[in-house]
Amino acid sequence: MTSPHLNRRRFLHSASTAFALSQLGAYGAALVNQKPRRVGLIGSGWYGKSDLWRLAQVAPIEIVSLCDPDKNMLAEAVQIAGQRFPNQKPRSYSDYRLMLKEKDLDIVLIGSPDHWHALHAIAAVEAGADVYLQKPISVDVLEGEAILASARKHKRVVQIGTQRKSTPHLIDAKKQVVDAGLLGKIGHVDMCCYISMRANGNPPVQPVPDHLDYEMWTGPAPLRPYDGLPHLRWWRTFTEYGNGIVGDMCVHMYDTVRWMLNLGWPSRVSSTGGILVQKGGKSNISDTQTATFEHDGLNAVWQHRTWGNPVDPDYPWAMFLYGEKGVLKASTMRADFVPFDKTQKTIHFDCLFEREKYPVDVTEARIELNAAPATRRHMLDFLAAIDQRSRPVADIEAGHISTASCILANLSMKAGRPLSYDPAKKIITGDAEATKLLKRAYRKPWQHPA
Repeated sequence: MTSPHLNRRRFLHSASTAFALSQLGAYGAALVNQKPRRVGLIGSGWYGKSDLWRLAQVAPIEIVSLCDPDKNMLAEAVQIAGQRFPNQKPRSYSDYRLMLKEKDLDIVLIGSPDHWHALHAIAAVEAGADVYLQKPISVDVLEGEAILASARKHKRVVQIGTQRKSTPHLIDAKKQVVDAGLLGKIGHVDMCCYISMRANGNPPVQPVPDHLDYEMWTGPAPLRPYDGLPHLRWWRTFTEYGNGIVGDMCVHMYDTVRWMLNLGWPSRVSSTGGILVQKGGKSNISDTQTATFEHDGLNAVWQHRTWGNPVDPDYPWAMFLYGEKGVLKASTMRADFVPFDKTQKTIHFDCLFEREKYPVDVTEARIELNAAPATRRHMLDFLAAIDQRSRPVADIEAGHISTASCILANLSMKAGRPLSYDPAKKIITGDAEATKLLKRAYRKPWQHPA
């Protein structure tokens, strides 16, 4: 007999799914009548699970496979899946290659650390799945080119987790302010992150715990001495696995700016910065950095500090579009249009929360309640693109441009000079030395996809 507790869980899930589908009219009705999509997750940590639960809230799915080299993290994901879907028994894997070898998945969600994204995404595409890939899509530029080429070759839909494009208040701000011309000529963009999110501890080297396959977790990255890695925030503090605050946070804001203003590749990227304040720990990503992305008619300038306080407490991680008639301030939490003409009214946009519509959100560990509505809409856009075999709102090509541009910022800081990337030739124009930096060395036996 099924317990009342599990009945309640099943009801909450089915009720929230039904509500989401009811908002989509004919497409929602079609989803209700569809056979459940067979889904696998690679990277069963915090955000991987979060993406899986958001997908489950908006479409009938069967969780077929879960993969993670950490047995404890994998077991937790299997347990939660069993609680939410008591009639499903997902298989578990520590090696993604064995999972994808089955070729029985319609969708693969990828929430692994950044240094794994390219190999995981390409393998999933080659296995015949459509892919939801977390940002940034890669740790070097040519990995991104390889993912894009693979997606196009195999005609797979790849949606990137840059869900600001599906954030309700930002969609409204784009329509009502940017598209409506309230800003006038836009001549400059600022983007920033002033959040103390750079883990900078100094833990001792220690034995690798039995529950973690550290070789598999590390994969193509350099094998660092184990010091309590990997999970929450700690791996992000090392360039071996990602591209620091620029790769983690700038990619969101820059991608949103490009979407709002219909911008393509930057003509030139320059960056300066380094570890200027937080020198005491092991972290090797910058604590202070400025990057300039040059476009025809405007520059988009990024700044981050992982120390001190934000200049504007309401906008610690944000973008500011400066037009001749006013400024649009926007973040994941809110947006405000401030006209320069004091006779005109300001326009405020609130973040949408859906606690009442999706009560299970409130009890989910470490959920970002402000991001959940956006991710649900992002998943629905992904599903529509799959059904129509079309490009989703955060298509792999857009994700590649935003990711690669942020990587170029770090390369510029390292090289000490501006860089101009030619996506047709896949080189840094006029700079053979910097071109070599577009592809990072892989640890054997892993082979770079480029």
